[in-house]
Amino acid sequence: MARVGILGFGGGPSFIPLVRIEAVENFGWLTGDDFVQVLAMGNTLPGPIATKMAALIGYRVAGVLGAVAGLLGMVMPSAIAMIALYRLYLAFQGHPAVGGMLRAVRPVIIVLLTMMVFDLVPRALDVPVILIGVSSFLLIHTAGIHPAVVVVGALLLGALALR
Repeated sequence: MARVGILGFGGGPSFIPLVRIEAVENFGWLTGDDFVQVLAMGNTLPGPIATKMAALIGYRVAGVLGAVAGLLGMVMPSAIAMIALYRLYLAFQGHPAVGGMLRAVRPVIIVLLTMMVFDLVPRALDVPVILIGVSSFLLIHTAGIHPAVVVVGALLLGALALR
């Protein structure tokens, strides 16, 4: 997970494809289906998705010590880099090159997220799941129900109907 912590840019969902590459493809800690389960479980709790996934993957691989190692591997590289680079950024934040660098990396993040969607969709979707997804979208965006309520409802529905 340290490589994800070092190479990840943009936070949140942009880390998910990198976590998948490391956990599924590079190290074989999880199968593709296991990764979908970890992603789903990570999304049910509040907080940063990448750290929750790193802790859960670490736990699945090596128990509590694995969870701690996964979490530290994800968090420490960026924490150290942020502390070291903070003053440098403040000195150059108005420079056009810095703005250009940040704009240039956005399409790369979009590509990574799109690739992940194409990989995950065939594994995760069947008719009941599609119905839950469409219903969730409508409840959140049309009826204005808070996303946390919809997530809890989906968890309960899944526990009862999708065994």
